[in-house]
Amino acid sequence: MSTDAVAAEVLTGTRPPALAVVINCFNYERYIECAIQSVVSQNNPDCEIVVIDDGSTDGSWTIIQNSGVRAFRKTNGGQVSACLLGIEKTTAPFVLFLDADDQLLPGSLDAIIDALDADISKLQFQLVRINETGAVIAPAFPALPMGRDRDKFQAHVKKSGTYISPPTSGNVFRRDVCELLRNASYDTAVDGVILTAAPFFGDIVSLNRPLGCYRIHGQNKSGVQNGVSQALLEKHKRRFNDRVIHLKSILRQNNWSDTIRDPKSMYFYNIYEIHQDMISGRRVSARKALGAVKQLPAWYSPLRRAVTAAALLTAPVLPNAINVRFINSWRLVLVRLVSSFARVQALTVAPRSYPRCPLPGSPR
Repeated sequence: MSTDAVAAEVLTGTRPPALAVVINCFNYERYIECAIQSVVSQNNPDCEIVVIDDGSTDGSWTIIQNSGVRAFRKTNGGQVSACLLGIEKTTAPFVLFLDADDQLLPGSLDAIIDALDADISKLQFQLVRINETGAVIAPAFPALPMGRDRDKFQAHVKKSGTYISPPTSGNVFRRDVCELLRNASYDTAVDGVILTAAPFFGDIVSLNRPLGCYRIHGQNKSGVQNGVSQALLEKHKRRFNDRVIHLKSILRQNNWSDTIRDPKSMYFYNIYEIHQDMISGRRVSARKALGAVKQLPAWYSPLRRAVTAAALLTAPVLPNAINVRFINSWRLVLVRLVSSFARVQALTVAPRSYPRCPLPGSPR
């Protein structure tokens, strides 16, 4: 069947779309056009797209309206509420939540749809880091082993409360998993409980190839440029705890075995507490630091495990001023090192592999 014929069937409702791309936007007038065009330009007849403007106060809504795609505007309520509206306005069995400052790469929709089936609860793929103008600044991440599994991911969640996964735009969720967001009022991010619950609802498929771009800029909510504060650490700690508690309730509601550990005994909860001790001036206890080392996530690379373990084991004896400086800078330093390493590759390979989407007002 021709592409035009398939598209006609999708539009008339005689052929349901296979994938829905929901773009959620709040005050991203500089990037939203690129996000939309990265989907629309692929002309994939099995994909439906909807844009949800979450009460933007800049020019985002005008740009969205001029794009010609299905779009809805709502009172500002956060990412989760915007994505829930996107779920309601689409019908496909799988959903990709694309952040308005990110974009998909050419051919990504075909690759995603070809890899999906009813037993998959989540598909994840790598993202390429780009800067504000769309230039590649680092290789694809995270290091996803190619494959399909659920037991391995369940084991990671039971021990650590999560598993290796890309940011929001690198994930595709089955619709029934997305519906879990309706009870996640405690969360501001869409890739919380649905990420950790996915391996209990089906298989996780990992594609170790970049299918999208993750933009690093000054407005990122989780940007590496932001320092670590007591308030931020407390927010992350509380959210991690709430996500695990929510997941445990989901398992019980479905009469599934709940063997997930208490979130307060998991690595991420404890690492937040250790960082809080450092910032507050309290001495980090050797017992707590050693416990965190023993809890290091299994998916961490050998280098990351070694660096993290060294930092934790020396924390009880180093002055807190040094510890605080380290936790405020190590992510930024790491990104800069990776970016420097990638510059030669970006100059030779990236322009062919990852075409830029020119921003409004930038040279084409």
